[in-house]
Amino acid sequence: MLVLSRVVGELISIGDDITLRVLSVNGGSVRFGVEAPQEVNVHRAEVYQRIQRKRAVEKAR
Repeated sequence: MLVLSRVVGELISIGDDITLRVLSVNGGSVRFGVEAPQEVNVHRAEVYQRIQRKRAVEKAR
Protein backbone atom coordinates (compact mmCIF):
# COMPACT_ATOMS: atom_id res chain seq x y z
CA MET A 1 0.00 0.00 0.00
CA LEU A 2 1.26 3.45 -0.91
CA VAL A 3 0.57 6.05 1.78
CA LEU A 4 0.60 9.71 0.72
CA SER A 5 0.24 12.97 2.60
CA ARG A 6 -1.55 15.78 0.77
CA VAL A 7 -3.03 19.11 1.77
CA VAL A 8 -6.24 20.69 0.50
CA GLY A 9 -6.02 21.46 -3.20
CA GLU A 10 -3.22 19.01 -3.98
CA LEU A 11 -3.62 16.19 -6.47
CA ILE A 12 -2.90 12.48 -6.68
CA SER A 13 -2.58 11.00 -10.18
CA ILE A 14 -3.48 7.38 -10.94
CA GLY A 15 -2.24 6.37 -14.35
CA ASP A 16 -2.73 8.85 -17.17
CA ASP A 17 -6.47 9.40 -16.81
CA ILE A 18 -7.47 9.49 -13.13
CA THR A 19 -6.91 12.35 -10.70
CA LEU A 20 -7.90 12.70 -7.05
CA ARG A 21 -8.02 16.17 -5.52
CA VAL A 22 -8.18 16.74 -1.78
CA LEU A 23 -11.15 19.10 -1.39
CA SER A 24 -11.33 19.42 2.38
CA VAL A 25 -10.19 17.92 5.65
CA ASN A 26 -12.44 18.22 8.68
CA GLY A 27 -11.29 16.29 11.74
CA GLY A 28 -11.14 12.64 10.70
CA SER A 29 -13.05 13.22 7.46
CA VAL A 30 -11.42 13.86 4.08
CA ARG A 31 -13.37 14.90 0.95
CA PHE A 32 -11.91 13.92 -2.42
CA GLY A 33 -12.88 14.93 -5.92
CA VAL A 34 -12.35 12.22 -8.55
CA GLU A 35 -11.78 13.00 -12.21
CA ALA A 36 -11.86 9.90 -14.40
CA PRO A 37 -12.98 8.97 -17.90
CA GLN A 38 -16.72 8.35 -18.13
CA GLU A 39 -16.15 4.64 -18.84
CA VAL A 40 -14.38 4.20 -15.47
CA ASN A 41 -16.80 3.35 -12.65
CA VAL A 42 -16.01 5.08 -9.35
CA HIS A 43 -17.82 3.91 -6.21
CA ARG A 44 -17.39 4.01 -2.45
CA ALA A 45 -16.26 0.58 -1.23
CA GLU A 46 -19.59 -0.29 0.42
CA VAL A 47 -21.51 0.57 -2.76
CA TYR A 48 -19.11 -1.47 -4.90
CA GLN A 49 -19.54 -4.47 -2.58
CA ARG A 50 -23.33 -4.18 -2.85
CA ILE A 51 -23.08 -4.12 -6.66
CA GLN A 52 -20.82 -7.19 -6.62
CA ARG A 53 -23.21 -9.12 -4.33
CA LYS A 54 -26.17 -8.24 -6.57
CA ARG A 55 -24.26 -9.41 -9.67
CA ALA A 56 -23.36 -12.69 -7.95
CA VAL A 57 -27.02 -13.32 -7.06
CA GLU A 58 -28.17 -12.53 -10.60
CA LYS A 59 -25.46 -14.74 -12.09
CA ALA A 60 -26.49 -17.65 -9.82
CA ARG A 61 -30.07 -17.58 -11.18
